[in-house]
Amino acid sequence: MSTTEHAGREAGTAGRVVVVTGASGPTGEAVTARLAARGDTVIGAARHEGPGVLAVDLTDAEAVRGLARRVEDEYGRVDGVVHLVGGWRGSKTFAETDLADWDALHLQLIRTLQNVSLAFEPLLRAGHDARFAIVSATAARRPTQGNAAYAAAKAAAEAWTLALADALRGTQAAAVILVVKALVNDAMRAAAPERAFPGFTDVKDLAEAVAGLWDRPAEDVNGTRLDLTT
Repeated sequence: MSTTEHAGREAGTAGRVVVVTGASGPTGEAVTARLAARGDTVIGAARHEGPGVLAVDLTDAEAVRGLARRVEDEYGRVDGVVHLVGGWRGSKTFAETDLADWDALHLQLIRTLQNVSLAFEPLLRAGHDARFAIVSATAARRPTQGNAAYAAAKAAAEAWTLALADALRGTQAAAVILVVKALVNDAMRAAAPERAFPGFTDVKDLAEAVAGLWDRPAEDVNGTRLDLTT
């Protein structure tokens, strides 16, 4: 299995085993690097294979169950799952909403979450101090007319994650929602140096928030929405 590991990690130490889905791209890279830097073993998964990233079709339930079995077989446990599959589609007005956008967002934002959470829930429940996290958006609570499909998909993803949190209640695991307006990275800033990106969350700050999920007891963070916009 492909993993991302830093030289400072010693085999057999207490470093966590964390699966990052949707690991390709700036957000996945930032989260993976932050977790690996502290000694965690990170298993990345995305549609296309890359350095430290396995090619897994996250819309395929059996493929995701296969990933969970591989992780369990090799590591014996899962200490965290960070689901970073994203995407956006929208329109100028509500009337111009294309329901094909909803179909695409349902597959990308909701079905992948369903597959990943269902496949890994038994490992999370059995784990010691495990975490499951998704990234949501302020649009889920404050949709705009051109954002109807996207906001509805994010709201559904939040509801699904809160249901997982209820399933994990009473265990040593927690499911958490990280809320952003939007994400920004160094490449975006370099491409548009005149933009201020107000209210955006830097992917490095998101990565810090993910790493910090283990700093508090599971019962304190389970089922919470952590606002990263301020």
